[in-house]
Amino acid sequence: MKVIGFAGYSGSGKTTLVEAVVALMRERGLRVSVVKHAHHRFDVDREGKDSWRHREAGAYEVLLASDRRLALMREFEQPMELSVHDMLAELDPRVDWVLVEGFKHGDVPKIEVWREQPDRVEQGKGTGPLYPHDARVLAVATDAPQALPVPPRQPVLDLNRPAQVLQWLLEQGEQLAYAQRPQVLEK
Repeated sequence: MKVIGFAGYSGSGKTTLVEAVVALMRERGLRVSVVKHAHHRFDVDREGKDSWRHREAGAYEVLLASDRRLALMREFEQPMELSVHDMLAELDPRVDWVLVEGFKHGDVPKIEVWREQPDRVEQGKGTGPLYPHDARVLAVATDAPQALPVPPRQPVLDLNRPAQVLQWLLEQGEQLAYAQRPQVLEK
């Protein structure tokens, strides 16, 4: 499997780009998984549903399965920050691509999604772009290349042209092959 991250600050367009790239990959017959970083107590379940009731009763894991999908929810007894590699180890290794969204400082190759957002510095929400100092940023996807604060040494991709991003990914496929397969999380 090949792995690429999409990193950037909130509101930069990561989800929109990942969604478009997934659709384009599927059109080509590629099998794609997505790993998305979520914050704190997110929930994919709703109060009152059977799986929610099982979790609330104290189940460590609840696995939902139908003839169309599978979902596994695992409750950690203590807060636990998972690495990108922990999550990759949980995926089906037979996928062609894994797109990782939201692990800005994760140690996987990544595309930085960058938009000019003047209010970001004023509000103290960011510390600037990643690409000047993070060797894992292999390309920058932006809608404003002229506004990049530092000239990138990496290729600059058009954020509004997901087909261009996909073409670049396919050309880089060999260097994006995932070699590290850590142990599955302890249960």
